[in-house]
Amino acid sequence: MSEKPLTILVVDDEPAMREVLDMRLSEWGHRVLLASDGAEARAAAERERPDAVISDVQLPGLGGLELLQALKAGGSERPVILITAYGSIDAAVEAMKLGARDFLTKPLDYAKLRVTLAALGAELERRGQVHRLESTLEKGAGLAAIVGRSQRMREAFKLIEAVAASDASVIVTGESGTGKELVARAIHDLGRRASGPFIAVNVAAIPEGLVESELFGHEKGAFSGAVAARPGCFELADTGTLFLDEVTEMPAPLQTKFLRVIEGGQLRRVGGTREMRFDVRVIAATNRDPAQAVELGVLRRDLFYRLNVFTLTLPPLRDREGDVVLLAQHFVRQFNAKHGARVDGLGLEAERTLRGYAWPGNVRELRNVIERAVILARTGWIEVNHLPPFLLGAGAEAGDGIVIPSGATAAEAERVLILATLKRAGNNKAEAARVLGMDVKTIRNKLKTYGIGPAEP
Repeated sequence: MSEKPLTILVVDDEPAMREVLDMRLSEWGHRVLLASDGAEARAAAERERPDAVISDVQLPGLGGLELLQALKAGGSERPVILITAYGSIDAAVEAMKLGARDFLTKPLDYAKLRVTLAALGAELERRGQVHRLESTLEKGAGLAAIVGRSQRMREAFKLIEAVAASDASVIVTGESGTGKELVARAIHDLGRRASGPFIAVNVAAIPEGLVESELFGHEKGAFSGAVAARPGCFELADTGTLFLDEVTEMPAPLQTKFLRVIEGGQLRRVGGTREMRFDVRVIAATNRDPAQAVELGVLRRDLFYRLNVFTLTLPPLRDREGDVVLLAQHFVRQFNAKHGARVDGLGLEAERTLRGYAWPGNVRELRNVIERAVILARTGWIEVNHLPPFLLGAGAEAGDGIVIPSGATAAEAERVLILATLKRAGNNKAEAARVLGMDVKTIRNKLKTYGIGPAEP
């Protein structure tokens, strides 16, 4: 049996019992401290800081239950095991209510005691790892709001800091869920425009007919439904930063006007006649390869050259060695505060499961998994049963498990593949398109062909 050596305080008024426990625990590799009554034990606990306490309930002066309360005062996590020759259900229930880890009766079952201590050792080791993670997070485990200590992220942080010192346009690339908006906000917060507004707009989330109005604003009566004048994102971002997510989804005709606006530094609202000047830094993002998007004709070459002063590529979570556990602890802290929970961190098996998963949805997917686990666990450790079922097959790639029926035509096989990939991507068409190497508009057209239409499948 592999056991972590512990420092254990044994409290019993019977010399023979102290001697037997001293011998047994020492044989198992533990360091043993001895006390004959509650007052002596409390002093020894304050002086020696033992990992665990084994105490008789019947003690002269300060009794075992009173000692337990004293040792647990102030929210101490030190485990206390109570033993007695006069076992009763009522006493056991009271002991557990007061925070005892276990309640054993004499004569002791030493096999059970050894298993209990081995479990305590594993828990203390896990708690020590969590404390180290917490210490890392407290000291600052990344850049701005971005958490990460892997080599790939440290390289990204250096580039972010260099880019932030300038006022140049940037294209941030990376898979869906890697944190492109966090990077854009970090560039803004670290740069000279930090006191100005940061305006984020996702082009793919805006109906095609409204993109121009959203970006440039409109005057009253410019189109049906324009009951009042409205400033666009460029005006709102004046003196600050405009973050344009999924820039490759911008309609081609609008890309020409967009290029003209950012080059000229002035715009005219939809339905307006007055030219308005603005001072905005543009940061664009896409989960595509922008150069490939140019070759496919979905991104204008001249717009690409105008935006692509810097390209900053974020690594997928699966390539960020060691960051999964650090991010998970960061999210545990975040969701403990949000949901009023008291979760300590990841249990050993849960950690192994998270480490073994490929994270096709990247940091966003991990964040959702941890929020769910914190809500279910509420206190203690996140165990495997708190994780969603799909994680139990950890390590599967996005297309794994997709079954093409025997004898299916190419069109039928394509339909199965698209729908299954879309489901795995959480109905995110842009992510499914990236996985399949297809255009988002092609995905939409295929769904309409399948009779799914504009609604999400």
